[in-house]
Amino acid sequence: MCIVVFLSLGWLTLVLADGEPDYISQGDGLQLLGDFSVAGYFPLHYRESSRSGVPVLGACNEGKPNRHGYHLMQAMRFAVEEINNSTGRQRLLPGVKLGYQIYDVCTVQAGILATLELLEQLGNTDPNSNLGQRAMAVIGPDSSSKSFTPAALLGAYLVPLISYEATNEMLSNKIHYPSFFRTVPSDDNQVIAIIQLLVRFQWTWVALLASDNAYGRQGMQGVAELAPHYGICVAYNGIIPKLTANTAQTMRNIVGNILRTEVNTIVVFSSKTKLRGFFPFVIEQNVTGKVWIGSEDWSAATVLSGIPGIHTIGTVLGAFLNHAAISGYEEFERRSADVAKQHSDTQEFLNGTTNLGAECLKNADIYSLARNNFPLETYDISSSFNVYKAVYAVAHALHHTLGCDSGECLKKSVQPWQLVPWLKQVRFSVGNSPVYFDENGNPPTEYDIVTWVWRGTDWSLRLVGSFTMDPTTLKVDATQIEWPGTGTSRSVPPSICSPECPAGHRRLQIGRHTCCFDCLPCPAATFVNKTGSTRCQPCLPEEWAPPLSEQCLNRTVLFLAWDNPLSVALLFLLALTLLMTTGSALVFLLNLDTPVAKSAGGRTCLLMLAALTAATASALCHFGQPSHLACILKQPLFIFSFSVCLACVTVRALQIVCIFKLASKLPRAYDTWAKNRGPEFTILLMSAAILFISVVRVAVNPPHPSKDLDFYQDSIVLECSSTLSPGAMFELAYVSLLTVLCFYLCYMGKDLPANYSEAKCVTFSIMVYMISWISFFTLYFISRGPFTMAAHVFAILLSVLGMLAGYFLPKVYIMVLKPQMNTTAHFQNCIQMYTMNKQ
Repeated sequence: MCIVVFLSLGWLTLVLADGEPDYISQGDGLQLLGDFSVAGYFPLHYRESSRSGVPVLGACNEGKPNRHGYHLMQAMRFAVEEINNSTGRQRLLPGVKLGYQIYDVCTVQAGILATLELLEQLGNTDPNSNLGQRAMAVIGPDSSSKSFTPAALLGAYLVPLISYEATNEMLSNKIHYPSFFRTVPSDDNQVIAIIQLLVRFQWTWVALLASDNAYGRQGMQGVAELAPHYGICVAYNGIIPKLTANTAQTMRNIVGNILRTEVNTIVVFSSKTKLRGFFPFVIEQNVTGKVWIGSEDWSAATVLSGIPGIHTIGTVLGAFLNHAAISGYEEFERRSADVAKQHSDTQEFLNGTTNLGAECLKNADIYSLARNNFPLETYDISSSFNVYKAVYAVAHALHHTLGCDSGECLKKSVQPWQLVPWLKQVRFSVGNSPVYFDENGNPPTEYDIVTWVWRGTDWSLRLVGSFTMDPTTLKVDATQIEWPGTGTSRSVPPSICSPECPAGHRRLQIGRHTCCFDCLPCPAATFVNKTGSTRCQPCLPEEWAPPLSEQCLNRTVLFLAWDNPLSVALLFLLALTLLMTTGSALVFLLNLDTPVAKSAGGRTCLLMLAALTAATASALCHFGQPSHLACILKQPLFIFSFSVCLACVTVRALQIVCIFKLASKLPRAYDTWAKNRGPEFTILLMSAAILFISVVRVAVNPPHPSKDLDFYQDSIVLECSSTLSPGAMFELAYVSLLTVLCFYLCYMGKDLPANYSEAKCVTFSIMVYMISWISFFTLYFISRGPFTMAAHVFAILLSVLGMLAGYFLPKVYIMVLKPQMNTTAHFQNCIQMYTMNKQ
């Protein structure tokens, strides 16, 4: 009931239109009776569609004969006859004759009417009707716009429709078009091929034109959506309308807009019929030297090559459907043309004729069409090859449905829906071209990349590459392409908005197009190694880069290596210093009871020399890469050891000053302090104070190996943390205070007896100590390299050597080389001389 209502509404719509269907025109029709029939939708004539908004249908044979449709129809006839006449093991349908019904689908309305008739045939339940007239499948139509409605109508009854030229991706939707197949790749694959071609030649600034139909608009949308992912900018979008008196100015405006955008590459996703009216306006405005990227519908179209002056527009590159030669097809067409010349209009149609009822669609006469002498030499047979493959796909599906593998097909009734699952499984080859359908009914994608070649005004095609979808691969021989220009040294013309940024520069986008930009240099410590980057990437913390860098470099690691020449010299000096401190300690130990040793402090000197030895040893912590133990010992060990030495010198200076200057003024206080081990407790208290400060500092903020990444841009300083922490500053303040006190007390004893006065020598030692450390800290704040680290070690050794030279070496000299001065009598004589001078 539903089908009756639907068909009635469809017929009523056509009847009530402004124009009336032509059922009067007489014609033989194009049909071959067989056991199973295949319908073919072909544009055998050119006919304008209605512009009134209603589906007016006129007789197709009133239009101009269409060479393209004629060759498509002949390809179907040839395929059917080849299948029927095949012999031996290669026979696809043994015992079964395949028939056809050919409809002249010159307009969208004609395709709808043809589909309604086919559905009426399927709904005919009359047992006396000829089942061979029922189409098992439909081959066609020739465009996406003509395919949408037939595919939807036939899909409702799962009647297979295999198109040879409908490329719109929407037809892959199996929910809306469950029985749609095609032998031409979908537009999505063609879009990818065009994008890959643009990427191959680095054309990033392009204009995009499309014909005003589903094919063009869908292709334009696909290119526009995919282009930004490959860094391609569409400078201008234009829709090419059908050429009329009203659209001529629109055509001129499109050409003018292309010239204003200054693009060198124009992508044209258009049908050849629409483009035929556009190119004269391109030639009119003298557009030359451009590269035109064509979609498969027009890139090899001979109808365009005949436009006067089209050879001046530039280079044409395009995707062209890969196809193989059809053996015997050219001979078949030649024989058909010969027969047509000898045939009279009253003779019966070759291979059988019948009047099918829808005369307005089937009133074409093959003989009248053949008499037009449409040559094959200048015709692109790729679409005919797709028709040929489609017929064979139906035959293979019937072969499996009828169980023909045994050598004879079963005689049984077959419904169109039974072919659908077998069509999804067919897999065969025609020549070197594989034929199968994926889950969406699409064939394998293979395009040839072709270019137009002109020799004067003689046109030809040249194969320059290929494109396959699985995997996505584009191969192009650019040397075979004749680029715009003059002379022999023609190069690929650029099509860019802004030239690529130099190395080490980033893009700053101008306007809305990412392809239009200024170039800004990357600052130091950043890099850019990716073409088209809009930001400079920062280097890793342990890397660096000068301005305008393409990559980061590893920073130089700075530390005082053991094998550094400075280190070798300092280690030699350190060893010499240790030898001097231990040697001096040995001399003092052997002469501990002598006047010189007692006047210097006696056993206190051994403590001082031990402290100086420890201070010298602390310098070893500065060599090599820092370790946790070295960081903990390095600064505290030196400060504590040297502070002990300073404390001993300070107390010794205080004792001498008190004996000779203050004892008479404060006799009881000095006696109490001296007799109750005051000097020893004073040294212990001073040493304990600095020890406490150091321990607290290490406990609260323990030093550890660290990397200073901020001082140098190109280097990493390996050092210990907390070098200038508050705790370290407190340590330095305590030592500085002790140094000033020591210096003051020593200076007070400048006029004491020579054997007891170390003022000059100790003052010299303290001055050396202070100058060395002031020099080091000055250098430390301006440099952190190995030289500064060596200066740190040198300051330690110089401090120790200064104390040795100013305090101990004069006494060692007397004990070793002047023993006559190391006597009690000599010391008493010196004291008497000091007393007499005072009086």
